[in-house]
Amino acid sequence: MAHTKAQKAAKGNKDSISKRLGVKLYGGEKARAGNVIVRQRGMTFRAGKGAYHGKDYTIHAAIDGEVKFITQKGKKYVTIMPGQ
Repeated sequence: MAHTKAQKAAKGNKDSISKRLGVKLYGGEKARAGNVIVRQRGMTFRAGKGAYHGKDYTIHAAIDGEVKFITQKGKKYVTIMPGQ
């Protein structure tokens, strides 16, 4: 039998909507104040100088400048270097 007679099996057979997480602006790219740099769950990346965390751990640019990813003492930071 190729079909399901009762429709009970299909109820738990759905995928959730993807959340589109990840890095949105990479190192060396220009960011304007308020731009989303990283969408994440938890503190995978931390906000450095020129950046701040939103309430869902999203990192935003606080100032205009160039995005830079830095690792210090095993922790990953996102900083914004002011533009010329």
